[in-house]
Amino acid sequence: MVFALLVPEPPDSPGAAARDRLADLVGIGVALAYGGLMLSIGDATRPGAAVPWPVDAAVGLACCLALLVRRHRPVAVAAALLPVTAVSVAATGAAIVALFTVAVRRRARVALLLGAGYVAAGPVYFLLHDRPEFPVWVDLVARAGPALAAIGWGLFVGAHRRLTGSLRERAARLEAEQHLRVDQARLTERARIAREMHDVLAHRMSLVSLHAGALEVRTDARPEEISIAAAAIRGSVHDALQELRTVIGVLREGAAGRPEPPQPGLADLPALVDDARATGVTVTYTCEVPSPGPSVVLGRTAYRVVQEGLTNARKHSPGAVVRVRVDGRAGADLRVLVTNPVSGGGPVVPGAGVGLVGIGERVALVGGRVAHGPSADGFRLEAWLPWPA
Repeated sequence: MVFALLVPEPPDSPGAAARDRLADLVGIGVALAYGGLMLSIGDATRPGAAVPWPVDAAVGLACCLALLVRRHRPVAVAAALLPVTAVSVAATGAAIVALFTVAVRRRARVALLLGAGYVAAGPVYFLLHDRPEFPVWVDLVARAGPALAAIGWGLFVGAHRRLTGSLRERAARLEAEQHLRVDQARLTERARIAREMHDVLAHRMSLVSLHAGALEVRTDARPEEISIAAAAIRGSVHDALQELRTVIGVLREGAAGRPEPPQPGLADLPALVDDARATGVTVTYTCEVPSPGPSVVLGRTAYRVVQEGLTNARKHSPGAVVRVRVDGRAGADLRVLVTNPVSGGGPVVPGAGVGLVGIGERVALVGGRVAHGPSADGFRLEAWLPWPA
């Protein structure tokens, strides 16, 4: 609680108003306690005081209440309280708290100048007293010590607040940048998926359109029937292809270059593993998938999962043994598992940390789920892809 008062959260944070009210009460309480202590041990209650002690106490109470506006006008409140301390020793508590507030919120030079003015009011109080019990140097020390302590503490708290605020801003900025990178990774991966859909579906739909055109001119059936059926097929395929290109064009807005060639699938996993082995990675590969295998989309997704797992293993655990297993059957899930130890020899290549985001997008697109993180085997990347019967 004390730390929260000294180094508060941002003004728009929950509970800021209640925290400020509590801080005001604490500041006024400290000022009253210090002023009462000075009133009891000083010359205010002795004959010859500048003002009677009840008046001194009333003035000190009014000065303490003035601290309610110190947060908005710290220099003005401190400058107004300093002359009052020349006639009221009870007001010294409020002046000390005001100096602390100035040191927290303003530059050190301003706080030190006001502190010097507070100390300079001590001899004035000494001269206004008819028969002071203590010499003037005692008043100077009694004022200079607490004033320096309050200013020094306030400067430390102010520096700590600025440091904490800069760290909060930096953390917020880094979090925003991370969200931006993740969003960019998702958009990039969706653009890749769109290109793959275009390459595969456009090719297949073009073939269907071609065959439908051939069917349209067949002569081994009644021409009108063949023509009507073929025209319907051709029109539907053409409309679907046009819609697909429209969607891809939106997803690939601003992209340039030719469409990518058809993407690899499950049958290309052995070549992928061989390529990894050629780069020095030790890979054990097991594939228990019955023929004829899953669809092209599932095979391509499985390929990308294995590719990402091998890439991460090569980056973060160079020299380690990577285990790849693919199994499943129709009517269940196609399971893809890549495991590797969490450490290995050789240099570690830093990564952007967005590859797994793309894998999550791919797997979610086919209705599957993915899990990754530390496990008993080291690091584990596992995906379950629904394989319809």
